[in-house]
Amino acid sequence: MEVFITKASGFFPNSPVSGDEMENYLGMVGGKPSKARRIVLSRNGIKCRYYALDKEGKPTHTNAQMAANAVKGLLDKDLTIDDIDLLSCGTASPEQLIPSHGVMVHGLLGGSRNMEVVSFAGSCCTGVDALKYAYMAVKLGDARNAIVSASERLSAWMRSEYFQKESEYLSQLENQPLLAFQKEFLRWMLSDGAFAVLLENKPNTEGLSLRIDWIDITSFANTKETCMYAGAEKQEDGSLKGWADFPEQEWLSKSVFALKQDTRMLEENIVKLGVDYLIQLGKKHSFTAEDVDWFLPHLSSMFFKDKILEESLARGFFIPESKWFVNLPSVGNIASASAFAMLEELLYSGKLSKGQKILLMIPESARFSYCYCMLTVC
Repeated sequence: MEVFITKASGFFPNSPVSGDEMENYLGMVGGKPSKARRIVLSRNGIKCRYYALDKEGKPTHTNAQMAANAVKGLLDKDLTIDDIDLLSCGTASPEQLIPSHGVMVHGLLGGSRNMEVVSFAGSCCTGVDALKYAYMAVKLGDARNAIVSASERLSAWMRSEYFQKESEYLSQLENQPLLAFQKEFLRWMLSDGAFAVLLENKPNTEGLSLRIDWIDITSFANTKETCMYAGAEKQEDGSLKGWADFPEQEWLSKSVFALKQDTRMLEENIVKLGVDYLIQLGKKHSFTAEDVDWFLPHLSSMFFKDKILEESLARGFFIPESKWFVNLPSVGNIASASAFAMLEELLYSGKLSKGQKILLMIPESARFSYCYCMLTVC
């Protein structure tokens, strides 16, 4: 049975936020403007992003609310929540450990009948993890249709108050507020939003649909240490010490719950491993770079655009920039929702033609996982 994406919908909270406005929402650590912010923004190429915060740093939406709003954008008088067989959700930033993010979204959607709900937590790959589960369920005939959501409220982790205790401690030691770059870096990289897609076992009778040809996912954690993490601290031997093994007073004094990234490991591995896996998939699915009409790479930063072009050219699997579709500068890095944001914008852009092939690429630096997905416009 074939499976088609027949609708896509997105939800951004509030108004777009420029680079100069970011600290109005996230706050200043130690009461002083960040020295790292302009450096990071000059490299990542993000011009605006969205926060589920007001200018006092108070939340305006939960992650689950944003996901539910994106899902509601798929529904109408002909398709209600009671017509849906499966809800599959992915996020890197759930509001709670238990219950799962997926059932929280379901609770907000209401409806008069129960349904299957699955939830994926992790990092950037979780949106396509959710997509693959839904794709397999519809393909096997276990579900007539499914809705997949990918959503993030990463701003909640980046507010200045969560770094304040560590800053005060370091200022006592060094006479000036200081945050390690690995913690400061991601404050200026990530943002909020939610997207959803509808999967059905038949294409639209009017308008375009996207047939899912295949979805492949892999992990390099067997050979690579952790690169990005939260709720833990990396030890000298490369292992992680989780939050539950820290004394409670150190949760704030060491900013244990802050998102952290080893930027050296990121730059050394993220592009090379992604191209390695792309070449493997080209052989597995018998396709070449020339077969791809649209390439939608999830970029954490525009810094990696030229790196990918250089590496793929050197390795003989070159997809020219003329085939790329990227909206990172205008919507920001929304982690698991970024691929869906590109797909939704392209689907309704008027640029697609039947028969074209779309290749999605989602790298996840947490411990180097990758998702690729091939779609056919029909």
